Amino acid sequence: MKYSVCIDALYHGRDFLEGMREVREAGIGAFEFWSWWDKDVPGIAAEKERLGLEVAAICTKFTSLVDPAGHEAYLAGLRESIEAAKRLGCRRLISQVGADTGGDRAKQHRALCEGTKRAAEILEGTDMTLLLEPLNTAVDHKGYYLSSSGEAFALIEEVGSDRVKVLFDIYHQQITEGSIIRNIRENISKIGHFHAAGCPGRHELDMGELNYPNIFRAIRETGYRGYMGLEYFPEKPALEGLKKIAEKNNAY
Repeated sequence: MKYSVCIDALYHGRDFLEGMREVREAGIGAFEFWSWWDKDVPGIAAEKERLGLEVAAICTKFTSLVDPAGHEAYLAGLRESIEAAKRLGCRRLISQVGADTGGDRAKQHRALCEGTKRAAEILEGTDMTLLLEPLNTAVDHKGYYLSSSGEAFALIEEVGSDRVKVLFDIYHQQITEGSIIRNIRENISKIGHFHAAGCPGRHELDMGELNYPNIFRAIRETGYRGYMGLEYFPEKPALEGLKKIAEKNNAY
């Protein structure tokens, strides 16, 4: 398992390239970020090459998949996001699914499935993976449609494409449902990326109720060799916390 640092979270309000340089200084080899469309993609690409970093993931444009009326806009944004990812050498696209429309959930689920299948068709000609992300609706994302990892995993089964997996955010799923290690072990083949933050508070990993050394050990035991995205809002200087994680390595 490899670490990736979410620049938009840990370095919120700070210079993006400075954040990249601190990631390298901390001894971590990859970073990720949310929106690419409001950033200097060529400049980020040049700096990541200079620093020898990898871009683990970026987001697709935020358009609804649970509302059929939003599908064309979503797919257009996906195509644009694929091109941005190519410029960055990135192979993972994080996707949110949109707000609950207030309509019948079964119909929303069908729309989500149909839209995701169309997205998978676009991705079949690439080496990229679309990562659908459940988010907690109790604290951070009230009104969002997809909160249950169970529904997300069922969706992956229905879509039936290796190009689509789940982004399992440990912080969000602790709030939503708990049973973190069991849910990961039983569904690791459907997980393409992880996010981690302390819970509650969404701060450093060692702040809160989650035993991250045990969780990370369980993930490694599944054979997972992808990225663990560090997506938290630090209480202490970001570099200090990243160095601590990098130094602990397998102990974390």
